[in-house]
Amino acid sequence: MKMSKIEINNVYKIFGPKPESVLKMVQEGATKEDVLEKTGHTVGLDNVSLKIEEGETFVCMGLSGSGKSTLIRHLNRLIDPTAGEILVEGKDVTTLNKEQLIEFRRQKMSMVFQRFGLFPHKTVLQNVGYGLEMQGMEIEKRNSVAMEKIESVGLTGFENQYPAQLSGGMQQRVGLARALATDTDIMLMDEAFSALDPLIRSDMQKQLIDLQSELKKTIVFITHDLDESLRLGDHIGILNAGKLVQVGTPVEIIMNPADEYVEAFVKDVNRTKVIKAKIIMKPLNQSDDIDKSNLIKVEEDQFIEEFLPQVVCSNSNCEVVDKQGNAKGYISNKELQESLSNS
Repeated sequence: MKMSKIEINNVYKIFGPKPESVLKMVQEGATKEDVLEKTGHTVGLDNVSLKIEEGETFVCMGLSGSGKSTLIRHLNRLIDPTAGEILVEGKDVTTLNKEQLIEFRRQKMSMVFQRFGLFPHKTVLQNVGYGLEMQGMEIEKRNSVAMEKIESVGLTGFENQYPAQLSGGMQQRVGLARALATDTDIMLMDEAFSALDPLIRSDMQKQLIDLQSELKKTIVFITHDLDESLRLGDHIGILNAGKLVQVGTPVEIIMNPADEYVEAFVKDVNRTKVIKAKIIMKPLNQSDDIDKSNLIKVEEDQFIEEFLPQVVCSNSNCEVVDKQGNAKGYISNKELQESLSNS
């Protein structure tokens, strides 16, 4: 049986002076409010279990205080759980000693922060190469790799600038390039685009989607923004008061909200902006019933709004292709109508 890249099993996190003494109360069903009122402890995570597959973008979302940032900080052990296990490639990271943990963070995970986390006294090139410097890579190779990543995020020509000389969006590109430079399998992104203006934020989302289509990293992305989570996520986990209330694909979350909390999130969503072609397509081996005589080619990561007008005008079906032009599946009017119903 194939193992998930990341597995979180029955994780509890209780903040306060004596979390172990409060654990049983939480396990027996006490609410976050009850625990705070009776013990002065705060429940960060309440029996959270989920699996994240290799190469997917898993988005964890919820309102402020829902536990999403607490969750992501467990993955690289910036926070230790009160109970439960966190497996990365089958290894329980809670068992790592200090030296093993340092090595694990350097080799397995990189992190992109909301407030960029750049060194003000280092140039863009030095900032991007910092993780490689920590890995012991010699300077010539380090600079070569850093320049390659700077180019990939569209910052060629800015490598000798300092962070203070860059806009917020450009600074976040540096943070993204730094995470990419270490070439870790897993990228953690905690509200990475939340501090950016809407247009720049949208541009960064598009850039991440384009990069991910090539790199196939395992990305865990934290956000409080539903549109962002639907746009970026292969799967989405929604947290409420420390509990994981629903996990699903963007379409599943929109079509079948698990409770009133999720329903309130999704009721005003413009589905054409957040559903990608690859999410609603019929795979090649299941598309024999689709008329392929008159087709529009669309890329798998295109959103419905990008190709819908052409489909409506020509009454055509869609052939979904990857970046190299290889056919991945097909979309008929039936799939389009089902994905947009109740919008």
